Amino acid sequence: MPSLKKLLPDLLVSGLLIISTLFYAFNYIDFSIPPFEDAAMLMRYAQHIAQGDGIVWNIGENPVDGATDFLFMVTSAAFIKLGLTVGQSIRGIGFASHLLTVLIVYWTNRRINKTNIPLSFLSGLYLAVGTGLSYVAAYFGTPFFALAAASTWTLGLLLIKQQNLRFWLILAFALSGLVTGLIRPEGVILASLMFLVVIIMRMADGPLSLWERARVRGIFSIIMVFGAVFLFLGGAYFLWRWDYFGYPLPNPFYKKGDSGLHWDSFNNSLLNTLRLCLPMAFAFILAFRSRETTKRALAYLIPILGFASVFVLISDEMNYGARFQYALLPIVLMSWSSLVYPAGRAGLDALSSRYREVPEGGDSLQRNQLSVRERSVFYIALIALSASLVYYSWFQNCFLTSFQRTCDRPYERDGRLEMAKMLAEYRGKGYVIATTEAGLLPYYSGWDAIDTWGLNDQFIAHNGSLTVEYLDRYRPQIIMFHDYYSPLVPPKLTEANLAQRWFSMTIMMKDYAEANGYILAAIFGDSPYDTHYYYVRTDFEDSQRLVEQISTMKKYYYPTTGKKSINYAIYPQP
Repeated sequence: MPSLKKLLPDLLVSGLLIISTLFYAFNYIDFSIPPFEDAAMLMRYAQHIAQGDGIVWNIGENPVDGATDFLFMVTSAAFIKLGLTVGQSIRGIGFASHLLTVLIVYWTNRRINKTNIPLSFLSGLYLAVGTGLSYVAAYFGTPFFALAAASTWTLGLLLIKQQNLRFWLILAFALSGLVTGLIRPEGVILASLMFLVVIIMRMADGPLSLWERARVRGIFSIIMVFGAVFLFLGGAYFLWRWDYFGYPLPNPFYKKGDSGLHWDSFNNSLLNTLRLCLPMAFAFILAFRSRETTKRALAYLIPILGFASVFVLISDEMNYGARFQYALLPIVLMSWSSLVYPAGRAGLDALSSRYREVPEGGDSLQRNQLSVRERSVFYIALIALSASLVYYSWFQNCFLTSFQRTCDRPYERDGRLEMAKMLAEYRGKGYVIATTEAGLLPYYSGWDAIDTWGLNDQFIAHNGSLTVEYLDRYRPQIIMFHDYYSPLVPPKLTEANLAQRWFSMTIMMKDYAEANGYILAAIFGDSPYDTHYYYVRTDFEDSQRLVEQISTMKKYYYPTTGKKSINYAIYPQP
């Protein structure tokens, strides 16, 4: 156990990392923004759990697992139950997770990889100013998943390094991997890939036979403990959730993975991973300088490339700011220094050395020819390079959404939020909204909702699409959808367009509303090519008042631009 005197520099640097993260958070992250559309879905589930209604989309209906972030959802509900608001719970967990992950990155580099303080600090700072806090501001649980992944990888690295394994360390690694899988289902794949790396690295070349190496190096113990934890604890959870929800996988997987392999998602996932981790890619290239570092680099690439590749199984929708791949960033930051540091340290030692050997016949030692000026320029260049890396990490906050206009604010004011707050006046009346926008509108309005795309609806996800009969079952008071047409740009009902599932769904909703006498209250958009339709049923108590409130809403700002919308419903329908 290192003495306090030896730990003091690391403790001071850890404090500096925390201060830097807090300074960055409160000066460069906009916490005034509302939840991102997709994040509000999980908030609805967490609120229902905290209220004692179970994991349900609509209170009183059958359970549905549309949130996918199971353990994050349950943890958030627990804090809500303790008295925090939904927003405080979601953001508090995310913020604390981000801080802890920054510290894990630093300490793993220092104590496991034996990296120096500057490089370890740079690794932590790179994570601190990256996209993690932007997910927190948008109310996503991404940093919580990243924390679990980072913890599992740290324990895995300890298992790789230790000669004499301890049972508690093997058990901690297995349990941490299980927690990673409980937070998000793809965490099972990530933890399994880390487990594979541990086995491969402990089975590295040696004088013993393969069987003897496996026995001596504790391979069987690792396999047995990891397998037992996932088989019994993980299996018990899997059987419970299958019984509770009625199907084995989270509901969105049936919707997002029902059309074969998604090669566009595969490409995007690899590009997202490369974009988030680009500076560290050079360390993996440098690792091919020797046989030992090549083996380590190839092993470390297994969870990175393997996890990035699994997204070929689902569509890439809802991937705000590459959040699906973000958990790989701390893993890379805890791996790259062990690949580059020995070579970098040798170069620094050579440049900073005051003496060098000279040929035979000269003095035994001679002063290094590097002048003070040369050394100063060299260190200034290193500082500039480090600053560039930190700037690159911060710059990723400029690409959180495809419609982002500034690096300071990922998305603009959203009329769906104002609409939901108005609809909240009618909460508790049993009204139903059928909508393609299943985030802000259902959460803030408190209405029962049909997620017509199916991410939060078991019937639609498993059936493959919304049907007229399903709408008839609910007879929703409001039908709302988002698509790319209007009275000024009528939809083209070609065979190719109708083959697109989103387009055919909205046309079906439009036809259903018009065939059943709904009033077209508004078509909001700042362009006739991108609009939100609102239809209101005519035969309930508050129908006329809702039509008037929706049609005259002045603060409907379009989410992609933040501009005040035009109501295109005033133009003649085609």
